[in-house]
Order: sequence, then structure tokens, then C-alpha cells
Amino acid sequence: MTAVMHVLPYLTAAYVFVVGCYGLATSRNLIHAVGCLAVCQSATYVLLLAVGYRDGGTAPVFSDLRPGSRPVADPVVQALTLTDIVVGATVTALLLALVVQISKRHGTVDPDELRELRG
Repeated sequence: MTAVMHVLPYLTAAYVFVVGCYGLATSRNLIHAVGCLAVCQSATYVLLLAVGYRDGGTAPVFSDLRPGSRPVADPVVQALTLTDIVVGATVTALLLALVVQISKRHGTVDPDELRELRG
């Protein structure tokens, strides 16, 4: 049973990524596509946190214990996850701003109607 519990976060990350990719591939709306891209990005949060998890681990604060006496969560992975969240929010905001500009200039957010932009 414990082997399944160690694999479960990785399976969850893969499932969330596949769902986001499916939504991205079948989207007929640019706003929906940006949302699906954000779902794909959230799969990386789960993956990074699964990599940094330690059974019985505590916070990586060493003021009350000797280093190496207990397992601790990896602080580098936690920092990478926070950085990933900030970058994901920034990319989502930028893409939504681009969708607003496309909507203003072309009057639609349907990618099929924007085929006229090709050369």
C-alpha cells in the first residue's frame, strides 16, 4: 500500500497535465486556452512538491534541532515551486492581456476566425 502512496502524487501530476493538454487541444476560445495552459502549469506544482516531500519530514528550520537528526523537506524544491507559481501567474496575466487586445482589434476570441492573420 505504501508503494501506491509514493506514486500517487506523480500520477496526479500526470493526470492534471493530460487534462490541461486535452483542454488546450480542443479549445475553441482563447480565454479557455489560457485557462487550460494554467492547468498544465499547475501540474508542475504537484510534481515539484512530490519530489521535495519526505516522510516524517519537518520544516527546514534548524534552530531547535541538530542538522541531520530528523528528515526535513527540501527547501530548494519549495523555493522552485514558489518561483514556478509566480512565473505561471505572470505568464497567465500576459496571455490574458494579449487575448483582450486580440478581442479589441478583431472582435473575436475564436482561433478559427483569426486565420486571416496568416500570410
